[in-house]
Amino acid sequence: MQNGRGGKLSAVLNRKIQAPPPVWLMRQAGRYLPEYRAARAKAGSFWKLCMDPEAAAEVTLQPVDRFELDAAILFSDILLVPFALGKEVTFEDGSGPRLERTVSADELTRDSADWERKLSPAYRALELLAGRLAPSRDLIGFAGGPWTLASYMAEGQGSNDQRAAKLWGYRDPDGFARLLQRIADCAAYHLCGQIRAGASVVQIFDSWAGGLTERAFRDWVIAPTKRIVDRVRENCGSVRIIGFPRGATLAGYDLYALETGVDAVSVDTAVPMGWAVQNLGGRVVLQGNLDPVLLVAGGSAMREAIDRLVASLECMPFIANLGHGVLPETPVEHVAEFVARVRRAR
Repeated sequence: MQNGRGGKLSAVLNRKIQAPPPVWLMRQAGRYLPEYRAARAKAGSFWKLCMDPEAAAEVTLQPVDRFELDAAILFSDILLVPFALGKEVTFEDGSGPRLERTVSADELTRDSADWERKLSPAYRALELLAGRLAPSRDLIGFAGGPWTLASYMAEGQGSNDQRAAKLWGYRDPDGFARLLQRIADCAAYHLCGQIRAGASVVQIFDSWAGGLTERAFRDWVIAPTKRIVDRVRENCGSVRIIGFPRGATLAGYDLYALETGVDAVSVDTAVPMGWAVQNLGGRVVLQGNLDPVLLVAGGSAMREAIDRLVASLECMPFIANLGHGVLPETPVEHVAEFVARVRRAR
């Protein structure tokens, strides 16, 4: 139990089977909720909502209160780390985030006092949440994986193929390694700050881990993620860490579970859960991996997929979740049905 907090999620991360399994959802606080849309309109922008501790705490609790989920995940954004490193971040409606392109690791601030100042709204939100969330529910903090953040920073925005980051890594491997290390150090600092503020579990989101060669995956995903895990362990003790290398190959998932040191791996929708049970389940706790589109579709297809997923993991520690985040067009009643159906499993 971290910070005096811990429920079914913490129990599973300590490799204790829970029946039914704990359930929470990536991107569980978001546009599919009418109460979120009202809070977003009041704040004026997504970024202002993230940087307002009281508003962020309110939004974090909305899905937990509505669905009685087993964990709350801080409402924030992975781009807080580039922001702390000295890059201005803006969000434009309809076109996603924008930030000043990074061309050298030397551009990034290494001043931890500056990091603390820029990241402090997230810590204040977690402190508020720690006082409001029942101790039996876990509180999740998070950071983006260094490769995913480097892809944003090299391009100055999201990218379908992460071309700018790949070109940098291929043309200047030493310089790109320094960038990943700087990002990893700030991400580890941010995770520890969230743990000190009240998070009982943390997750590393490497949302763009797909489409890499084996060597690139080792150098750009595995190595910097291990650097984060090692620093968090060194500075923040035995807090449980979930990793999410979305889009990785099966061999990549296997390597990630073996070498990064995470306690659990969240698997994306494309990973066969039977394969994950057989190949990863002996090393790490598994989380995932219902297709988010099934939550949009609902009906018998969703119900049957939920039943298959839970049944396939009933004999091992497992966290029920999606293969990626809740989609904005998801009907609220389908989320409620997903949670209820998992809860009925024995």
